[in-house]
Amino acid sequence: MAVTIAQIRESLFHVTSRVLRRLRRRSEGEAILMRKFEKLHGRKLDLQNPRTFTEKLSRRMILLNRRNDPMFTMLADKYAARAWVAGKIGEENLVKLLWHGTDPGRIPFDTLPHDCVIKTNNASGQVILVQGTPDREAIIAKLRGWLKTNIYWLAREYHYFFIKPRVMVEEFLGSADGSPPLDYRFWCFRGVPEVIQVDDHAHAINPFYDTRWNLLDVSYRKNARPATVSRPDNLEKMLSIAGTLSQEFDFVRVDLYNIDGRIYFGEMTFTPVAGRFRFQPDHWDLRLGQKWELGA
Repeated sequence: MAVTIAQIRESLFHVTSRVLRRLRRRSEGEAILMRKFEKLHGRKLDLQNPRTFTEKLSRRMILLNRRNDPMFTMLADKYAARAWVAGKIGEENLVKLLWHGTDPGRIPFDTLPHDCVIKTNNASGQVILVQGTPDREAIIAKLRGWLKTNIYWLAREYHYFFIKPRVMVEEFLGSADGSPPLDYRFWCFRGVPEVIQVDDHAHAINPFYDTRWNLLDVSYRKNARPATVSRPDNLEKMLSIAGTLSQEFDFVRVDLYNIDGRIYFGEMTFTPVAGRFRFQPDHWDLRLGQKWELGA
């Protein structure tokens, strides 16, 4: 069948519209990221000669906004990352996956254990802790809302833009008292962990330690309560795992759990807090920035 002039024009119109939308998204995203940095730090972002950690982090977000890194997208996807992580450190370090799918209405609540964790694969903080009888309708409604949201538009972290949303139901990792486990966050530079941030489920604490478990005078969460966390008995093993998972990246935060001496992978974070934080005291920004040797 012959193609008409009108059909050619319509096709060109749609192609042009897609290109313009892509260019507009990129330029608007970059401008938003630049403004956010300036508002938070009181100075313009120097893309050509970044020195501090937060400058380099914002630079990464802007470069990703220009051209996404498929590796970052794959590892930011909590479901897709599992296979890559298993290949690096073994399946025994993965939290048991009880169910996954794209339709929350198909979650097999009747066969799930008393305690479990329900979350999405494409965002941070979208977690439902189930302990006891779940409110199925409320959970399904919340998940459907989450699945419709592309979190790129919340903070312009472009590697999240391409993740296909999925629901994951995982085994609950409980501490001895039944509470959610601590989250050990290893800030790594080319396979070398430099500092370890410890967080709890409520995000109420924020201590940082060095790799010998000395408490450091650094934080970025203003309302965090003072906390001292005991040194994990198998810290060296955790450091080894974090180092292995981070070898290919100039910077990545590797999050791990430690339950009764068994280490579990949490996630890989390439843009912590979407860059919306300031170190206190300020000199830590430069100190960690010096550890970050930018790739090409």
